[in-house]
Amino acid sequence: MQEIIDAVLNAYRDGAFPMADSAEDESFAFYKPYKRGLLPVSGLHIPSKLLKELRARPYRVTVDLAFEAVIDGCAMTTEKRDKTWINRPIRDIFIALHHAGHAHSIECWTKDDKLAGGLYGLAIGAVFCGESMFSSGKNASKIALVHLCALLLKNGYTVLDTQFINPHLLQFGAYEINQTDYETLSAAEMKKHRPFAPSGEVTDSIVSDYLAAQTQP
Repeated sequence: MQEIIDAVLNAYRDGAFPMADSAEDESFAFYKPYKRGLLPVSGLHIPSKLLKELRARPYRVTVDLAFEAVIDGCAMTTEKRDKTWINRPIRDIFIALHHAGHAHSIECWTKDDKLAGGLYGLAIGAVFCGESMFSSGKNASKIALVHLCALLLKNGYTVLDTQFINPHLLQFGAYEINQTDYETLSAAEMKKHRPFAPSGEVTDSIVSDYLAAQTQP
């Protein structure tokens, strides 16, 4: 498995990422899109309704306490998403990456300790490669994303890679750059040494400080 982990990390350093055609696919391929999606770590646009909800703290937010549950939630099909690119090999590799300290999850929990949503991705240097997110509770994935950005900024991360952009991400200020520009940017930033957040609950002060620093409309 270590050889596979090293190969996947090297692929990300080269600007590629893995995807399967479906959950039933027994293999996957590495992709380099013509355009690469990014989100600003600092200056994230937070819609006013979501900002109000964040301040009400509807969820307890944690880091790396339920990685497998998060990736399984991301792989589930829904009414809006009838297929997934996360198959068994990708799931197994990312769980191994998590245990090796490279892949991380953000979890949102209800007051009765049920997982309401979250996201996961890969941290390399000062780059976080976002993989997928899901919600079973109102705005849980969006709240997880804001908490991720707060943690990334606090720990000196400069790049939040989203691979592609979609309407869900556009509302936060997602933008595209050429793949070649992304590779130049990420190659430099991935060489830096940045810690990720320790596992456990995200303190309110980290997010409060982040929200206070953002310019809202």
